[in-house]
Amino acid sequence: MTTKARVLVLDDDEIVLRSLVEFLKTEGHEARGARTVNEARSAIDGAPLDLILADVYLSDGTAFQLLEDVTESHPKLDVVLITGYGTIDDAIHAIKSGASDYITKPLVDSEIRLVIEKTMRRHHLKEETEDLRATAQGEFGLDHIVCEDPEMDKVVRMARTMANTQTTVLITGESGTGKTMLARAMHFASARADGPFVEVSCGALTESLLESELFGHEAGAFTGATQRKKGKFEAADGGTIFLDEVATASSSLQVKLLRLIQDSCLERVGGTETIRVDVRVILATNVDLAREVSEGRFREDLYYRINVVPIGIPPLRERPDDIPVLARRLIRKHAAEAERTAQDIAPAALDAMLRYDWPGNVRELENAVERAVLMCGDETVDVSDLPAELSQPAALPMPPETEGVRPLKEALRGPEREIIRRALEYARGNRDEAAKLLGINRSTLFYKMRKLRVAERAAAV
Repeated sequence: MTTKARVLVLDDDEIVLRSLVEFLKTEGHEARGARTVNEARSAIDGAPLDLILADVYLSDGTAFQLLEDVTESHPKLDVVLITGYGTIDDAIHAIKSGASDYITKPLVDSEIRLVIEKTMRRHHLKEETEDLRATAQGEFGLDHIVCEDPEMDKVVRMARTMANTQTTVLITGESGTGKTMLARAMHFASARADGPFVEVSCGALTESLLESELFGHEAGAFTGATQRKKGKFEAADGGTIFLDEVATASSSLQVKLLRLIQDSCLERVGGTETIRVDVRVILATNVDLAREVSEGRFREDLYYRINVVPIGIPPLRERPDDIPVLARRLIRKHAAEAERTAQDIAPAALDAMLRYDWPGNVRELENAVERAVLMCGDETVDVSDLPAELSQPAALPMPPETEGVRPLKEALRGPEREIIRRALEYARGNRDEAAKLLGINRSTLFYKMRKLRVAERAAAV
């Protein structure tokens, strides 16, 4: 059943106007009439409308004049033009002028019903799209990223600055730090948010498959290519493409990537047609690309082209201030999904999280929290709910011939603890001053103090 529509009928023929308004009311819609362009303008400004059914030729002008006003001031309002002299040229002119449809007299009830049904369906789709966009911005937007740590806050501010530009961005960071999340957040913070966000993991495919996946292929381009296929760049037209693990791309593929980023055009595999695309490119890597360039594994020209705005995400072990807020947010998220009672984390469990190195970064933290939520039978996650490696870090096994030799990380704890203690004493307990002396930020200093158990009395400030 068609949703009730709010319709304005514009016609200078009193009989047609009255009969059409009455018909719409009997169909259950809100309808009122206007006989001139000026009356219609007043009606549009007076109350919300979904649709205008307008005769083209009126006593004080044409409906095309009204279309210009509607397009500028009421872009969500649909206008359907009605005329008794329908030609192909008139229809083309109507659509180009901004009309959503075009019908001819004599008016048929079924045709009017169809026009209203199409209009309301279009409105509902727009509303659903806007709702989905709002949900996506809430779930994936930059405001969703936890950044209590000063260094992570710099990352988010840089991402926010660059989000609504066309500049190619290179995101660096260890695996699991949230490079995909940041790229998606930049997309939803940009003017391209209504367009697609397409993600490609370059390291997950062979060279030939990756080229076909990115650029598409023509029928017969290779064995098994029975029909034309558009690539990810074409699929991302009007939106953003995110290329993860870009360092794994072959040299020949790097050449094609360079051309696409510079010229915004491509050819499908096995094709000769040049295709232009409007795509914002964001790339990511977990390796040192500068070193890859110096060792001949990554093209220098591509490196300088994509390294215009590098954004480096610090590993979780260097942003301890983020661990408590991340842990609590993830606890509530997974508790809601699994219908569990956990809502918070015990101090001892949080302390274990702060002491742990998190080699898998935020991804590992989320996995640990999900497990803890499932294991927890209370409202508070405790140490016993955490994975064993967090609650009881295992020592690295050493072979007999290395007796007396300890793992380097363990061996360095003593000297590192002493250096931090001396810096705090020199700074009279002022953590900011001590952090400056050590060349680290305050959050990293606090994390190391907790991890190395540096006495709090050494840091009175």
